[in-house]
Amino acid sequence: MFKPYRTEPFFDEMLDAYGKPRGHYDNFYNILRQFSDGELKRKHETAQHSFLRQGITFTVYNENVGTERTMPFDFIPIIIPREDWNKISKGMIQRTDALNLFLEDIYHDRNIVNDGIVPRELVENNPYYYHQVQGLNIPLRNHIFLAGIDLIKDETGEYRVLEDNLRNPSGMSYVYQNRFVMRQVYPELFSNHSIETLEPQLSHLHEAVLDHVPSTFAKGSPTAVLLTPGRYNSAYYDHVFLAQQMGIQLVEGRDLLVKDDKVFMKTIRGLMRVDIIYRRIDDDFLDPVEFRPDTTLGVPGLMRAYRNGNVAIVNGVGNGVADDKAIYSYVPDLIRYYLNEEPIISNVETYRLQDPDKRSWVLERLDKLVIKNVGASGGYDMLIGPHASEQEIEFFRDKIINEPHQYIAQPTIKLSRAPAFQNERFYPCHVDLRVFVMRGRKTNVLPGGLSRVALKEGSLVVNSSQGGGGKDTWVIKEGVHADA
Repeated sequence: MFKPYRTEPFFDEMLDAYGKPRGHYDNFYNILRQFSDGELKRKHETAQHSFLRQGITFTVYNENVGTERTMPFDFIPIIIPREDWNKISKGMIQRTDALNLFLEDIYHDRNIVNDGIVPRELVENNPYYYHQVQGLNIPLRNHIFLAGIDLIKDETGEYRVLEDNLRNPSGMSYVYQNRFVMRQVYPELFSNHSIETLEPQLSHLHEAVLDHVPSTFAKGSPTAVLLTPGRYNSAYYDHVFLAQQMGIQLVEGRDLLVKDDKVFMKTIRGLMRVDIIYRRIDDDFLDPVEFRPDTTLGVPGLMRAYRNGNVAIVNGVGNGVADDKAIYSYVPDLIRYYLNEEPIISNVETYRLQDPDKRSWVLERLDKLVIKNVGASGGYDMLIGPHASEQEIEFFRDKIINEPHQYIAQPTIKLSRAPAFQNERFYPCHVDLRVFVMRGRKTNVLPGGLSRVALKEGSLVVNSSQGGGGKDTWVIKEGVHADA
């Protein structure tokens, strides 16, 4: 079934350079070979229909028109040996610890700026830095309740951090639905694998939410809600799933009001005090009094209640200054500065284009590099040089010359690949991994995370909004060898 399949020059998650399965894929490979072509086709179709029946969708916006789609799913999982996962988990805890200390520092003493580790202008001129939270003391001094850290493997098989998502990371619901569909459609694949379960993790997420009780909370059980922009948001399914699984109310801005600097939820029994808001609304839309006056998504007076310690908001307001792609290049320095440690998992090499010499070097090699807007996400406003036309390259050249601070450059890494079964055949597709880190009084890392796959053959873009799909991610249990 893999005869036309080629691995080189990329690192393949499942097969080595000779086309043989890696040790931790042996059992899976042997089971896979027992399926006929017809069985594979039927199972693939059943999996796609399962997503459709459950209403597992996301919305793609193009020219201000929203198109609802199901997440494409591929049944070949990414299997991670235990020793690899232990390294990933430690690396993600280290990274989010340092990023949280950075946020607490820049909104208080700014030692890292005063010591010259991070340029002052990268903080003060950052569009995601909000003076409204300067000096604010928040519960647990924890700005990052949930992080989504994107990892890739390079051509040597080494993990590297591609991006930090510290504002409203999405996709956790797809991790659970990928696993649900795999168990329903491919039960044979689980028979000989000892895999970390996902079930306890939503309890950890709920505990982490409730850990952020505001300073004025007296006693009893705090009331938490999940604040959504509504059903037209691209990640609305994610919001519904998480609220249901944690047993908290899903609310929109119109369901809340601020009275005497306290937040209340409107119910059929009257007003109910709200203590913690897990918000899935961007900063600019949270409060029309202090941010965008034209928003109808937020709650007037919410920031005043937040500043007075009467409500907690997670993730913290102003987190975007830490997941900006310009700050990304400084994260190894943050780890050394705040933790006095070397990074466990390295960044992708990154060129800061404010430097005239580096900018000149990059402009001569645009056809070989990846260019990213420091404030964009989801694969937008990005140039992949080797795949770009001359017109696209010249367009980005002008952008860089006019706004060098707005862009970074990175080498075109040979992203690892894994087999995908699409259109009744197997072919290699590039993959990455979004790891979810939940932080309250304790830190938990969701075992596995969301493996995203560039299902369009030859594409490097894994984002669902750009044609990517998902895979289940298996972490081998402690004490079980990868080749067991």
